[in-house]
Amino acid sequence: MQRLSELVAAIQAPDYSLAGAAQDRLDNLTKPRGALGRLEELARDLCVMRGSLELTQPRAAVTVFAADHGITQAGVSLYPREVTAQMVLNFLAGGAGINVLARQAGAEVKVVDVGVDHAFDKLPGLIAAKVRPGTANMLEGPAMTREEALQALMAGARVAQELMNQGVDLLIPGDMGIGNTTASAALTSVFCGLAPAQVTGRGTGLDDQGLAQKIAVLEKVLTRRHPDPADPLGVLAAVGGLEIAAICGYCLAAAARRVPVILDGFISTSGALVAARLAPAAGSYFIVGHSSQEQGHRAQCQALNKRPLLDLDLRLGEGTGAALALNLLRSAVAIYNEMATFASAGVTGDPEPRG
Repeated sequence: MQRLSELVAAIQAPDYSLAGAAQDRLDNLTKPRGALGRLEELARDLCVMRGSLELTQPRAAVTVFAADHGITQAGVSLYPREVTAQMVLNFLAGGAGINVLARQAGAEVKVVDVGVDHAFDKLPGLIAAKVRPGTANMLEGPAMTREEALQALMAGARVAQELMNQGVDLLIPGDMGIGNTTASAALTSVFCGLAPAQVTGRGTGLDDQGLAQKIAVLEKVLTRRHPDPADPLGVLAAVGGLEIAAICGYCLAAAARRVPVILDGFISTSGALVAARLAPAAGSYFIVGHSSQEQGHRAQCQALNKRPLLDLDLRLGEGTGAALALNLLRSAVAIYNEMATFASAGVTGDPEPRG
């Protein structure tokens, strides 16, 4: 197994000098400078991430990592943990929201069992990478051991590496796990230095009483576990999730190969937040697809210095918001490649050189 230290060491910051040359090309397209706003920014960022002024339409893959959470025993979710396994079967049948939106955006969907509390038969399309059948109840002890967190992280990295070896050059992490907004809130509280009440949302739709109980549970968890933000793997083990650990490894492996990652909402950005703490340069390869309704997502984006592409009041997870954002990315690449320049179109008004 590749060691985490080797994976982190392979991640290098991109060459930001390419941004200027990419913008020069965009400025010479038949439009006023900056008229396509964040589409131009996205095209420029892709050039920097990929280390090239040549862009091609990506071959994209969504990987849904699924796992259960012991903290559901504390009543933090409206849904029973059996739903995690049921949704895995729905993903494999092509009937979930992410299946629909990925098909529409031209991305393949992979499903990984990294910690579901269910013994699946060998099913077509299901990648078996179970570390353990769900985390422990982090009210009573650490969610997992450091070794289990590392195993889940490296399982995610292996999935990413296999996809990239097959020619995939844009990765989207998705998630499924009843209780995972609680783990994500815990991680966000620790890494962003905020109280649980500032980063905890309603998850699957808790009412005010349910939200207050969820916050109280998180306050007890953080008091009992005392996670140290200077030890990212330790924090992940203490209060994280198996699917979040896998997403972290998936993001690290992508960054090591200069492959862009479109993050979804609260859960996938939690994994990316851990990845950026382990390897700060990894954050240079992340794009936040949308702004989640979960209030902690805003803090995560601020910590990563990212501005989401879309704000559609989504909170489904699975990778759905990132799949929608993939359409914007494809549009940015098309604009960069297919729009005429002033010279090629014979249009008067070639912009003055920038001073």
